[in-house]
Formats: sequence, C-alpha cells, structure tokens
Amino acid sequence: MTTELANRPLDVITIGRASVDLYGQQIGTRLEDIASFAKSVGGCPTNIAVGTARLGLKSALVTRVGNEQMGRFIREQLEREGVETAGMVTDPERLTALVLLAVENDKSFPLIFYRDNCADAALDEGDIDENFIRSARAVLVTGTHFSKPHSDRAQRKAMRIARENGGKIVFDIDYRPNLWGLAGHDAGDSRYIASDKVSAHLKTVLPECDLIVGTEEEVLIAAGADDLHAALRTIRSLSSAVIVLKRGPMGCIVYDGAIPDDLEDGIVGKGFPIEVYNVLGAGDAFMSGFLRGWLRGESHATSATWANACGAFAVSRLLCAPEIPTWTELQFFLEHGSKERALRKDEAINHVHWATTRRRPIPVLKALAIDHRSQFEDMVGGDAQKLARIPDFKVLAIKAAAQVADGREGFGTLLDDKYGRDALYAAGALKNFWVAKPIELPGSRPLQFEFTQDLGSRLVEWPVDHCIKVLCFFHPDDPAALRQEQIAKLRAAFDAARKVGRELLVEIIAGKNGPLENDTVARALTEIYDAGIKPDWWKLEPQNNVAAWAQTDAVIEARDPLCRGVVLLGLDAPLDQLEAGFKAAKSARTVKGFAVGRTIFADAARAWLDGKISDEEAVADMAKRFGALVEIWERAG
Repeated sequence: MTTELANRPLDVITIGRASVDLYGQQIGTRLEDIASFAKSVGGCPTNIAVGTARLGLKSALVTRVGNEQMGRFIREQLEREGVETAGMVTDPERLTALVLLAVENDKSFPLIFYRDNCADAALDEGDIDENFIRSARAVLVTGTHFSKPHSDRAQRKAMRIARENGGKIVFDIDYRPNLWGLAGHDAGDSRYIASDKVSAHLKTVLPECDLIVGTEEEVLIAAGADDLHAALRTIRSLSSAVIVLKRGPMGCIVYDGAIPDDLEDGIVGKGFPIEVYNVLGAGDAFMSGFLRGWLRGESHATSATWANACGAFAVSRLLCAPEIPTWTELQFFLEHGSKERALRKDEAINHVHWATTRRRPIPVLKALAIDHRSQFEDMVGGDAQKLARIPDFKVLAIKAAAQVADGREGFGTLLDDKYGRDALYAAGALKNFWVAKPIELPGSRPLQFEFTQDLGSRLVEWPVDHCIKVLCFFHPDDPAALRQEQIAKLRAAFDAARKVGRELLVEIIAGKNGPLENDTVARALTEIYDAGIKPDWWKLEPQNNVAAWAQTDAVIEARDPLCRGVVLLGLDAPLDQLEAGFKAAKSARTVKGFAVGRTIFADAARAWLDGKISDEEAVADMAKRFGALVEIWERAG
C-alpha cells in the first residue's frame, strides 16, 4: 500500500441503500400479527458503514434520504456512530425508504420493502463528488444499486474515480430479486431467482473489482451459472479480485488466485456455531468484519475469522446495524468465547455491547437534581394551592439550569414525572442536556417502585435518551434478608433497563442507616456487582476521605471498567461542605460530576411558593447557586 493511500482520511465509502428498518418485536408470528416494532437504520451499505465504524475503520456513506423525520433519524444515528455523512444528500421530493420485517421462525423472515420512488433509489451521478471519493482507500458498491440506470451510473462513476486514484473497489453482490422487479411486494425475503438479464448486468461490474463478496446464491446470479464451482470459475475468468464465499453457519471460504478443484481448499476462517435468531443483517456484519481485516492488511484467514464472528453476532440478535459488534466487543468474544449458543443471552458480552454503543460520550456531568417529590410535599404542608404550583416551579428550575448550561455538553437534570411533566418537556427541548428520571417510591426501605412494580410497561414509554434513576437506602451491614430484597429490586430495575434500552443510574445512600467507614460504599457496590448489576452511573454520597474513594475506584474499575462513573449527591448540604466533599472526590478516577438539588433550589422554592419572589427572581437565585456549584466543582480539580 502506498503512503498516500494509507494516509487518506477515510478507509471506506459505502454507496447505496439507506432505510429505516422496523422489525417486529413479537417473535414466532406472522408479519400480519405484529403489534409493535423496533426502529433502526438499515440497508446493506448503511449497515456496513455503521459496522466498519464500530470496528475502528473511518467510514462514510453516499446515499439519499428524505427531508423528513426518518431521513434525519438516519443522518443523526450515523453521526452518533462516527460515520462521515458529508456524502449524504437530502432529497426534498422523496421519502426515506422503509423496511418492515417479522421473525416467523428460524427459517422464515417475511419482509416488505417500501421503496416506491424512495430517496436512496434516486441516487445519480451528480451525487458523486470526485474529491470525496478520492479521500477514501476503498469504495464499496452494492448489487441493488445497479438495478436502476441512474444509480448504476452513480456507482460506476465512483468506481472509476476510485480506480483512477489508486483506490480499491469492493463489491457486495447484495441480491434482492424483488428489488430487480423479479418478485412481488410480499416476497421481500426471496433470496434467489435466476435471471439472465441480471447476471449479464452484474458481469460487467466484476472486472473492476478488488474484492467480491456474496452468498452461494449471489455468486450464482453474478456469474449466471447453475453450479457453484462453475460460477466461481466464471467470476475468476472475469476478475482477479479476492472472492469471499459466504456459507452461513459453515462460515466462509476465501479464494485469492485460481479456483481449486475442491472448493474446500480455499482459505477458511474459524467458524462460530450459534443459534439462528434473525439472518437479516448477518451479511452486512460479516462484510464489516472482513473489511476491518482486509483494509488493515491482515491475513485472509484472520479477516475471515473476524467476519464470521461478526456474522454470528448478527444472526443471534434481532436488528441489523444496532447488533453489529464493536471492536472491543469482538476482541472480548474472540478472547473469552461464550457458553451460550444464543449470543444475545450472554450477559457478559451483552454488557460490553451495551456499554460500547451508548448514544453519546458524557465524560463530565453537572446536574441539577429536582426529582424530589416527598420533599416538596412536606414543604407545602398540605396546602393544595401550593401543591398545584410545584410543576410550574420545576419548569423555572430547568430555565435556571439551562442558563448555566448555555448549550454546553456535560449538563443535565434529575426530574420526576409526577410533578415534572412540563419541566421534562422543557428539558427535552434543550441541546445536549442529559435527563434522568426516578422510579423509586420516595423513602421506601426496602426499595419499592413508584406507581407500579411492572417497570417494563412503564419504561417503554420513556424517551430513549432518558436515564432511569433508582435510589436505594442500602448499607452493607443491613440484615441479610433486607439486603437480598433490596438487591432483587435493583436487579429488576437493571433487567428492565437493558430490556428497553435505557441507561441506569443507581443511587446508593448508606450513611443514613449505619456508619460511613472508608470501606462502606465499596462493600455496598461489591455486593451489588456480585448480583450481576452493572449500572451506567452510580450516584453516591460525598466521602471526605481520599482512602474511601480509592476503595470505591478499585471496585468499579475491577468489576466494570466500562461504567460511565460516579456523580455526587448533595443531601441538602451547604456549599462549603459540598466543596470539601468535591475536593476529596476529585482524587477518584471514577467520579465524573455531581447531581445536587436542595442546596440549589430549596430557598427559592420556599420563597416562590409563599409568593415572596417572582418567577424571574427564582430563576436568577437558582442559576446563581447552580453556577456557583459548577465553579466550585471546576475549581476543586
């Protein structure tokens, strides 16, 4: 590889389909009977762009999306994944493509493509920017986008530019018969229909390629042959490319050179026998893994092994792009393996996947906690008029927090949905603003959930970027029966959070129910970790002893190095006490910020509810106190 090629800013540009996938959440039933769907980005090249980015390559996508919410969803999700979106075009006239799918059984996956005059199908030569194509080491083209004249010309233009500038051409045969007009709308899962016309068309693509990847059926259609051996030799006669034959649960075979008499004599990567859950997206995950190796100069055997492993992850999970492993997750699997044939049931792997695909990094968090319910009820003392005004005050608190945050990263709030509905709407409109909501019944010990013990039905209604917060009064010297009951509730919260895809903050207050020694918090966290609970965040009381924080660090880093970290709670402490606590906490590697409430809002709340200060004065008072606490935090470090 030349130095110039190696130094290009992008590893790979993928071209073609971009859709929103809606996958049925009820498993083992017809598409007609699906009641709810999970949404994700989809389309072969879009999935590969995400997969290669997760595996550490610098990827980009060239496609079109509609000028509507689904198009913006695709663009925003790709940006979250680290995919370069400069090559994406927003089409003002066409809608973003949709795909609906059901898992009927382990062999039947009915799907419908909603692609009538859709945005990505309108890709044309004008969407191919020469300088952008030249910025990549490789261009990946896909079979579906050779099915229409204008998108065919667009891909061939990209291929020509890449070839003239020393780039590599990757061809994912990606054969969908009904997207070539060979099957009905209800035959989206059809994998193979012979067509001389399609074969003749694809044969013109093969000579320009450096890497050709397809299933047995796709190799047959690309070559226009009925026999696999003959098909591979036909492709070899037209192209010197590396050919990768995907064989599902049998892994893959790589042919670099002449096609052998015995097809098994190719280069075979290590296979991973697993339970098939949904085959859709497996090929895109496979291609992502292979490209990670091939573009980084690994041997074909290594690239094939990585590809097979990535494919195994995809077929064992429901969705497409969201299920492709990250580089950290892939390495974890290759090192440790799994005792589960259904990888989606492996808790250790699932945790690595979850923790390495969070929506955004949050290295520091400074939050105004105003999720208090019982404290406000005590404050108003049964006055119905004051009680009715609590929601309005919480909106003022969000205005104060927003003034201090000023759109910057690393700010947020804890808000309840008992009195904070309007405030939650206000917080949701703020840019880069983190939101967590409580689920505990205030003051409960043993822990109980508020409103309902059925968390699943409650949490499914929450926005995907809202964090679940659960407070537990837990001391490691509590009676064993109490600790077990508390942990069972925390485990229920953890399981529900992972099931619905929401982050979890666990707040532990030990000092109200026993002495707070140097090892108290560390012991409490150890017991919770031992129960398999790995929250995204911990919220802990201040510990003025550096040795206590060192023990807390040691537990978190040993049990879950992927934890986001710790935020400090306030317990209505005055600013000077919080400052002392902040200084000690800043010695801890895992402490990332604070979530403090009454220290900031209590005085303003009493005065405002009594009618002694105006809205503006309440906002100004809380903003002043929150800003001062932010300054104390920053000064402490």
